[in-house]
Formats: sequence, structure tokens, C-alpha cells
Amino acid sequence: MARVVGGVIVCVMIVAIDVVAGVLSIKAGLIAQNKRDSGCGEAESEHHDKEVFKLGLAAAALQAVAHIVANLLGAFMCICCTEELERSTANRQLWFASLALSWIVAGVGFAMLIAGMLENSKSSLSSSSCGKLHNHFFVIGSILCFLHALLLCIALYVSATFSLGNESS
Repeated sequence: MARVVGGVIVCVMIVAIDVVAGVLSIKAGLIAQNKRDSGCGEAESEHHDKEVFKLGLAAAALQAVAHIVANLLGAFMCICCTEELERSTANRQLWFASLALSWIVAGVGFAMLIAGMLENSKSSLSSSSCGKLHNHFFVIGSILCFLHALLLCIALYVSATFSLGNESS
């Protein structure tokens, strides 16, 4: 019972971190879009650029923290027992699959958030690109943050409730 409650608390914590990262990414994308739509006042544009950069950096950092914490709390065991994976239960295989997919989603999502920050910085450096920014990196990054939360939640919940408990009995 304690393992289930602990697993649920960890899942909620990781999902909350990833959801906050996704919301920050959406907010950064909206600010970048508003900058493009409103024209380019230099002082206002500089303020928007700094805010977009800060929000994008915070979203990328939170996604990285969520991924690191989740892996420290539940994923290292999978690496140690890959030879047992073929003869293990379906729950453990689900855990491994969601963990592997979460690594892919985290990598691509992190890259999208960084690309959005760099695209925004690049557009702020050249005055000719003012109003021509077609930046969907933050939106894609936020979707991947939410997907990352779902995958890690599945991996951690399964590892906390089924895989470790059922395989030892």
C-alpha cells in the first residue's frame, strides 16, 4: 500500500513539473506570436525577447529536471536487468517501453524548446525578420512536455505498483 501511495505521489509531482514546463512553453510561444503580430517597437521587442527567452529556458530546465528525477526514482533498474526483460511480465515490458519512449520524447521536446529560444533570439538580432517569425517550436515543445508527463507517469506508476512487487513474489 505504501508503495502505491508513494508511486502516486511521485507521478503527480513529475506530471506537475512537466505540465508547468508545457504551460511556460505555451506562454513563450504566445508572447513570440504577439510580438510578431504587433509589429516591432524596439524597446517592447527587446522586453518580449527577454521574456520569451526566460520562459523557454525555464520550460527546458523543468522538463530536464522532471526527466532526471523520474529516472533517478524509478528507471535505473531497467538498465540493470535488460536480459530479464524478455521473460518478464507485461507490466514490466510496458514500463520499459514507456521509459524508452520518454527518453525519445524528452530529447526531442528539449531540442524543440531550445530551438524556439534560439529562433526567437535570431529573429531579434535581425531587423529584417521583424514580423516574419514563423515559430512553432514552443507549441511542439509544450505538446512533447505533456506527452513526456504521460509516459513518465505510466513508467513510474507501473514500476512502483506492479513490476517491482509482482516480480519478487
